[in-house]
Amino acid sequence: MKSHNQHDSKQVLSIKDLNVRYGNETVIEDISFSLTEGEILAVMGPNGSGKTTLFKAILGSLPYNGKIILGPETKIGYVPQKIDLERNLPITVEEFLLLRVQNLKYGDVLSPETALGLVHMGAPFLHKKFSELSSGEFQRTLIAWALIGKPNLLLFDEPTSSIDVAGQETVYDLLHHLHDSEKFTLLLISHDLTVVYRYATKVLCLNHSQACFGIPKDVLTPTGLKRLYGSGNFYKHATV
Repeated sequence: MKSHNQHDSKQVLSIKDLNVRYGNETVIEDISFSLTEGEILAVMGPNGSGKTTLFKAILGSLPYNGKIILGPETKIGYVPQKIDLERNLPITVEEFLLLRVQNLKYGDVLSPETALGLVHMGAPFLHKKFSELSSGEFQRTLIAWALIGKPNLLLFDEPTSSIDVAGQETVYDLLHHLHDSEKFTLLLISHDLTVVYRYATKVLCLNHSQACFGIPKDVLTPTGLKRLYGSGNFYKHATV
């Protein structure tokens, strides 16, 4: 039975017996875990293992069986891996962020300038066009978009997949800063073992079913990684 309701204030998110199917194909099978305030949970797994599908289920954008229980104060912000938006559109950063402000019809929202400040982009960026942004600046603009609704749970689907190495470091440092200064709870998909060890308090290993869940240093053993990715494959995935 499907359930998407509220729960204990310290528990930001609880998932119980989650199953997702696309037609006759089972994409997620019997996943259960919980996330409490202030945690950083990294979701790891090979391509096509159900990671993005898990996010879509949490966001309520596809049908599922099981329970997804949100805390009473939980508000979700989402930064997708890709956005269906042409970078050469004649639109400024401010105009883009104002679209988000106008779409939110509940509670307080941040101004575009305040949201940009949280991602370390000053007021001059408001008047920049998308075509003038670097890949890292564009990614930070998407994070600012997610922050406008004042979420306390942020979902990131491979936040650095299209960014160069220097930009990746900047984005992950930013996420860590947001976690520390704004007390966000973070749920992110990552293939990078270094990132998981450095930033995550918990890790969920997903390959359609749940291969592991716990503290990275405890569960990301060579045996566990081999079980998750298959022999010889996890090194490649871990550095993508």
